[in-house]
Amino acid sequence: QVQLVESGGGLVQPGGSLRLSCAASGFTFSTHLMSWYRQAPGKDRELVAAITSAGGSTNYADSVKGRFTISRDNAKNTVYLQMNSLKPEDTAVYYCNAARSYYDYWGQGTQVTVSS
Repeated sequence: QVQLVESGGGLVQPGGSLRLSCAASGFTFSTHLMSWYRQAPGKDRELVAAITSAGGSTNYADSVKGRFTISRDNAKNTVYLQMNSLKPEDTAVYYCNAARSYYDYWGQGTQVTVSS
């Protein structure tokens, strides 16, 4: 079966760092666009970062540009999100997404809380 399993979330102080991981199985990971989305309480889900299938191109939301880095290891079927200089407004559930033509897959999410 298709699985996307996020890990690495938790509680961190403002200015701190976390690295999220998403382990994929049950599909051909190397052919899929991989993305991280997040959803804060009372807000719509938003795209945070995306990376193309071979890792040659990335895209970031303006709010995280320069602080977050998305990467992937196709040999390990894993996508990462390195989050630095975290702010309270980064608090959200972070979701992993795998996409190709006409469908996509979602993970269950991992909670990131940035608070002093």
